[in-house]
Amino acid sequence: MITEFCPKHRPKEFIALLNTLDGKVPPGLHVYGVLDNRDVHPAARTQAWLRRHPRFHFHFTPMSSSWASMVEGGLGHLEQHAPSRGSFKSVPELKHATLDFTESSNSVAKPWTWTKDAPEIGRKIEKLRRRVFGPVIDPATGARMGYLSETPHYRRRRA
Repeated sequence: MITEFCPKHRPKEFIALLNTLDGKVPPGLHVYGVLDNRDVHPAARTQAWLRRHPRFHFHFTPMSSSWASMVEGGLGHLEQHAPSRGSFKSVPELKHATLDFTESSNSVAKPWTWTKDAPEIGRKIEKLRRRVFGPVIDPATGARMGYLSETPHYRRRRA
């Protein structure tokens, strides 16, 4: 686990994180990341950086399934095991506790392996999305117009 703190979340900070990862991950390895759909990832600056660093590969969580985000899972683990167990008087004190937790976790880290292939995960996410959101029905005709996850806003962000 690599920990960095940024007061803002802009392409500039994201690229700084990518540079840190590029320096810490051995050159012969590919870097795979699971990201949310924030606007910093598709920014022109970020895309230019990625073209110059082809070993970096990103997969994006669907807009309607933040529960699937590994980042949120990692933060939940962090909250359960480190900062939430203490009381902190300042941001620097909280950062120090977070870095201590990262160091401790890294000392016992094990490789994480996907147990399902991507198409199977996609099918399960789509099945859940349809069950949770249900179809959008045209009140005038009663015809199914699609699903909430298929709205123009959702499609635009995924493209």
